[in-house]
Amino acid sequence: MPLPPADPGLPTQPVRAAIVGPTGFTGALLVELLHRHPAAELTYLASHRDELPDLRDEFPKLTGLLDDDLAQCRPIDAGAIAEAADVAFLALPHTAAMAYAPQLLDAGLRVVDLSADYRLLDAEHYRQVYDTPHLDTDNLAHAVYGLPELFRDDLPGATLVANPGCYPTAAALGVAPLLTHALVKPDPITINAASGTSGAGRAAKPATSFLSVNEAFGPYGTIGGHRHQPEIAQTLCRVAGKPRGEIDPLFVPHLLPIDVGILETIYLEPADAEVTEDELFEAFADAYRDEPFVRVRGVDDALPNVKHVAGTNFADLTVRRVTTGNDQRPTVVVIVVEDNLVKGASGQAIQNMNAMFELDETLGLR
Repeated sequence: MPLPPADPGLPTQPVRAAIVGPTGFTGALLVELLHRHPAAELTYLASHRDELPDLRDEFPKLTGLLDDDLAQCRPIDAGAIAEAADVAFLALPHTAAMAYAPQLLDAGLRVVDLSADYRLLDAEHYRQVYDTPHLDTDNLAHAVYGLPELFRDDLPGATLVANPGCYPTAAALGVAPLLTHALVKPDPITINAASGTSGAGRAAKPATSFLSVNEAFGPYGTIGGHRHQPEIAQTLCRVAGKPRGEIDPLFVPHLLPIDVGILETIYLEPADAEVTEDELFEAFADAYRDEPFVRVRGVDDALPNVKHVAGTNFADLTVRRVTTGNDQRPTVVVIVVEDNLVKGASGQAIQNMNAMFELDETLGLR
């Protein structure tokens, strides 16, 4: 029986991908996403551990997806990775990523960095937020912020993409259309957010142990001083066409006793008392009607829930105009949900890779 014709939307040769730092949650998820990607091939796993692991020992569920040679992590050798791959995903902690990105870029690889090292545009701003100097200011200057729904035009042909943080992704998707349509004031903005425990990473920590998290729910980090707040502020300033510092939202994160998921409830003031709920929904429809991974929930639809997006690259959102107080003052309330490991990390990284190589952004994702 003859084979069916090749899909004209797929390249003749798959994009060869390497993962540097595959032993965390985001790295392991990248393995799964690349395994099912119809136009990409995972070719190299690199670890900076002294004792190089077999990834199947770290994540037994990957048994059967990886052959013996690929499952065994190899050293981070930029030249060897460049011979085997076209793009490298950096699934490393911040500060570690910028130690390897220059070598990989110089070797001719494209890089998608899942850490925070290339998200903030200014090196001094990075130093202030992360309390360490930025060691790769040359590449920082041309890094592309990879939030396709807002900055898609920057992605084709990009060599270095900063994958956004999970909280900033939800916040930007929930607020940006309202700012660009001048329907809300840029100040004040309050973001009340909650994430599953996988957002804290795979390393064992007392605060995320089972006994600490089970049957618990509470805020964490410095109230109003979480490291994702400057990234959220930078993105909102950019979409609103304002200099850094002009928009400075209050952001308060909480820890949910679930594995994955983010829910953000965002409070804004309408630009004036005449702004209607229909206009708010129209702004979201205008921004996202052609976006494959953003679903706008109407008034008659189920409210966004983390259970509805878990394991997917979707972000669900809705908006309401409510009035409170004796003076019936109006408030705009936006609710956004996403899977923090998929749309908030590895899924978005695959979406960015697709856009970088001018593939259909939905390939390998659901």
